[in-house]
Parts: sequence; structure tokens; C-alpha cells
Amino acid sequence: MTYGTIATWRMAHEGVIKANELLKKQGTAGDAVEALINTVEAYTYYKSVGYGGLPNEQGVVEMDAAFMNGDSFAIGAVAGIQNVKHAVSVARSLSHDHFNSFRVGSGATQYAMQNDFEIVNMLTPRARKIWQNRLKEMREKNLNPYDGHDTVGAITLDLQGSMAAATSTSGLFMKKAGRIGDSPLSGSGFYVDSEVGGAAATGLGEDIMKGCLSYEIVRLMADGKTPQEACDQAVYPFIEKLKKRYGKAGEFSLVAMNHKGEWGVATNVEFTFSVGNEQKASRILMANPGSDQTTIIEPITQAWLDAYEKRIKAPVE
Repeated sequence: MTYGTIATWRMAHEGVIKANELLKKQGTAGDAVEALINTVEAYTYYKSVGYGGLPNEQGVVEMDAAFMNGDSFAIGAVAGIQNVKHAVSVARSLSHDHFNSFRVGSGATQYAMQNDFEIVNMLTPRARKIWQNRLKEMREKNLNPYDGHDTVGAITLDLQGSMAAATSTSGLFMKKAGRIGDSPLSGSGFYVDSEVGGAAATGLGEDIMKGCLSYEIVRLMADGKTPQEACDQAVYPFIEKLKKRYGKAGEFSLVAMNHKGEWGVATNVEFTFSVGNEQKASRILMANPGSDQTTIIEPITQAWLDAYEKRIKAPVE
């Protein structure tokens, strides 16, 4: 047996390192993926996940998260949960329940409070200032309010052959209250089967959920495709179909890993991700769409990393 982890965006990298350290020491896929997502949720400078995540138009941070056990297909999810530091941990707890395993809004928040999950004010001073600045820009410059919808989604494989998937996001910045994207939706934001593999998505949820692409990638892997073949064959034709029949397509990026620890990625934007397995240490890579419905994957540079760190930590005036 082997182990491995893949997750969306550069922001997941420290979590991927932590997950693979757990997996190397015989940790479970579920524990590893939860630890990974928790790491991202706790980092103040990531504006689209957890503590520090940007709010809806009313200044309220509403979070969505999900967890799936690839052995049993047990799923737990929350949507529109508030004031909970680790939404994915609430989702994982709900996955143990046969009934009521997907909770939304006040019901999700109440469950978290009753079960002693960490409750905090999720709107940080930095995020509040960014929100206030956007309100001012909208009034003065008539700008489109929407910006940012980067979900952290991850797949883990442990040495026992079990797999897990999880997602977490604060969703679209300046979204309408109660808006839910693809992240907590099985088959769209995530899917995993330990006998095959798993996939997770990030991007514009309203468009990603039109294709159930995470499930489609797993289905293609079950038919014998490699993770990269499955990602390419699921994502790019659907984007073209959506443009033709709906008139446009938002941002799409998906990652996948099979039960052998092999991985794949497809995207229609410049997209970073982190991946590591027993054969190769965790690393950050950059993906871009190729000209022939394939994906170009390259290492990131130190200059890119330095610019990224400077950008996310820049003072907010």
C-alpha cells in the first residue's frame, strides 16, 4: 500500500505536508484530510476559507464544508454555518449520523454549539476592512461586487487503502445571504470511493454544480482512466458544452487522486495546487489549460511564492 494527498491552491500546502506526515505514521485518511483543512481554516490571511474568510454582502461570514468517507460513502456537510472556527470538523461529525447529516444555517450552527465545537467571531478586523472597502467601491465606482471563491478541497489516501475527501470555504465574497455553492454538495464539490479514487473542485460553484464533475472524474477512473485522463475528459468538454448551451462558464479547477496515489488536475484558469505521496515529497505546482483539452503542469518559482506571500499579507488601508 501507499499514501498520498492532493489539495486545491497554494494555501493548502502546509496542510498537505501535515496530512502526509500523519499518513506516513499510519494515520487514517479521515484524520489526515481533517487536519489539512483545519490548517487552512485557521490561517487568518486566507480570504476564502475559515477564520479571516470574507463575508457576504451583509458582513456575515457564512461557511460551507463537507467530509466524505471513501470506505462507507458516509457524508457530512454544513452550509451557511456561522461563528464556527472549523466547519469541516462539524461536517465530519455529522457524517457519523445516518439521518440529519447535512445541516444548514442556524441548524448547523446550533449543532456545532451543542457539540462543543470552537465558537468564535469569524469576521476578523482585516476581513471587515476589506468588506467595508468593497462597499465603498460599489457606491463610488459601480463595481461588480463579486470577487473570490477559492475552496480548499482535498483527497487523502492512507496506508490501509482507505480514502477521504473534504472541502471548506467561506464562499463567494459579497454573496447574497444564504447563497450556497458546490463545495458541500456531493458529486459536485467532492466525491471519493476508496476502491477507485476521489476528486474535489474549486471555482464558481454555480457553474461547477451544473456538471457534477467530481463524481464524473471518479466514474471515469473506475472505467480505467488515469486521474489525469479523467480530469481532462470530464472538465474540458463540459466547459465547452456549458459555453455553448448556457452562454458562459466561470472558473473551474479540479484535483483528483486514485487508490494507487496517482493524481491529476484540470482547470480553465491559472491554478496552483499541492500534492505529495510516498514516492515524492509534498510540493506546490501550477496548472494551466492547454490548447488541446489537456493540462499543462509546471513547478512554481520562488519569485511567484514570494509575490504570493507579499500579496496576501499586504496591509489593508
